[in-house]
Amino acid sequence: MKKANYQNKTTIINILTQSFDANQSVNYIVKQDSKREQRIKILMNYSFEVCYLFGEVFLSDDRKACALVLYPDQKKTTLKSILLDVKLMFKSIGIENISKALGRESKIKKLQPKELMYYLWFIGVDPEYQGSGIGHQLMTELIAHSEELKRPIYLETSTLKNLPWYKKFGFEVYNELELSYKLYFLKRNLAS
Repeated sequence: MKKANYQNKTTIINILTQSFDANQSVNYIVKQDSKREQRIKILMNYSFEVCYLFGEVFLSDDRKACALVLYPDQKKTTLKSILLDVKLMFKSIGIENISKALGRESKIKKLQPKELMYYLWFIGVDPEYQGSGIGHQLMTELIAHSEELKRPIYLETSTLKNLPWYKKFGFEVYNELELSYKLYFLKRNLAS
């Protein structure tokens, strides 16, 4: 895997938009109308920008998979982050969904521990290549990177079929949140 830059941004947004098209958690937040796919792209653009500022963005060597990692302890309120939030609210979430989105984020924050973490916000593989081992390779490299940084990995998923895949890598469910779908909170501790 390599650390991504702005030249990789379109590739990453496209991979994530396709990978999360039917995701319950993404579709819970994104306004559901004729512009839904464009709204998911805007969400992925937002996520890319936030992780580029306050974390890291990775692309697999074959450019078929990517990951957005956030370091919550490094996140700050800046003019750029405020502008990104405003754009997300108006162009992706929709004004009528803002309170629902903020409520969900508040519930998530209450369940997340307050420790240094390697927050795996998104990991996605181009749908044409899913099941070919690319995601496995990327996750293995992300785990090694988190070990170097001495930060346990945290993530959430609303996709039940992904739980066994995460468990193969040593992740354990540490909490659940019931919305209009179930959101699973997972953690992978550092190797002893």
